[in-house]
Amino acid sequence: MASKKKATKAISSAAAMKAVDAAMTSLTSVASASAKVLVTLGKDNKKLSAEAKRLTKKRATLMKKKKTAANKLKKEASAANKKVLKSVEKDIAAAKKEAARITAQRALVAEELQAIKAIAKRAAAYDKAIAMADKILNKPKKKTRRKKVAKKTAAAIPALAKVA
Repeated sequence: MASKKKATKAISSAAAMKAVDAAMTSLTSVASASAKVLVTLGKDNKKLSAEAKRLTKKRATLMKKKKTAANKLKKEASAANKKVLKSVEKDIAAAKKEAARITAQRALVAEELQAIKAIAKRAAAYDKAIAMADKILNKPKKKTRRKKVAKKTAAAIPALAKVA
């Protein structure tokens, strides 16, 4: 069997220029959008970190309260002391649940932040390289001066005559 060769389709200069411009525009927009997303995700990450830190401190405080409430309950087993202990345990459970939710969110944001950082770095580098190449390619041609050959040859002819 004879293998068929794929016919390559010729592209017009206008279509090629349009495709290159569209690709450059797309890359520029990706670079700027990823930079904006990096700022937003960075703020979210900071906020979640602060919230996690706050919950950790709250939980530590509640654990101290639980310990003192448990000691009071051992000394005097009253309904008020039992109520305080239950209240503190309930607050600890709520803080623990909230901390688990925040931890899950932080993990997602951190993963996304890492991926966006890599994309933003690549897009910015490509955008910069293309801008530099574009600048070099679009330089206007230098106009070269015409050499004044007549004066040089006229000055050279008498010198040649003296030598001969």
